[in-house]
Amino acid sequence: MWWPPGRVGPARPTYDQGVAADREPAVYLIRHGETEWSATGKHTSYTDVPLTGDGERVARAAGAVLARLRGTDERPALVLSSPRRRALRTAELAGLTPDEVTDELAEWNYGEYEGLTTPEIRRTVDGWTVWTHPVPGGEEPARVADRADAVLARARAALSRGDVVLVGHGHFSRVLTARWIGLPATAGVHFALEAAGIVVLGHERGVPQVRRLNVPPWGLV
Repeated sequence: MWWPPGRVGPARPTYDQGVAADREPAVYLIRHGETEWSATGKHTSYTDVPLTGDGERVARAAGAVLARLRGTDERPALVLSSPRRRALRTAELAGLTPDEVTDELAEWNYGEYEGLTTPEIRRTVDGWTVWTHPVPGGEEPARVADRADAVLARARAALSRGDVVLVGHGHFSRVLTARWIGLPATAGVHFALEAAGIVVLGHERGVPQVRRLNVPPWGLV
């Protein structure tokens, strides 16, 4: 595609575009930064792996992106984090102090598939995905949905006091996104979320809305 002289591509929108004076409190989901397991596609739930160097850099950048998205220096009304150190370290590097560390925000439990990649699992279970197939020894979608609903109930209760930030994991944050708009847990497959990506959940005239999805820390690493 041709670009005018002096232009090398489409201009990126600013992160604070759309943050207006009539801004309402929102729920911000932050996925932890990269780990060695996430970089190689290994399913990681209860295994407590640390962030990589790149993971730490994008976690810091996510904090800057979050500040621009929120458009305020006020402390969030509620900050919750998963107990896994990859989430806690992401929160720390993003400049967040959790009010509570809770197992409710832990990743989808992969049971016997912990540490395996999808291609490895598919050697014995054709077409397997966490969204469509059983997870031996792990969590069923209904249980994951129950946890998500409990977290979102707390988030909604806190919104009257200000923003809510939830620092957690990829699959579970995608379930949170689906449940926010009334979809089943398995509908999380439709929502991408990369390492250190941010999702913004809010409302339009009282109707739950996904306001921003998978906002990356591009340009700030």
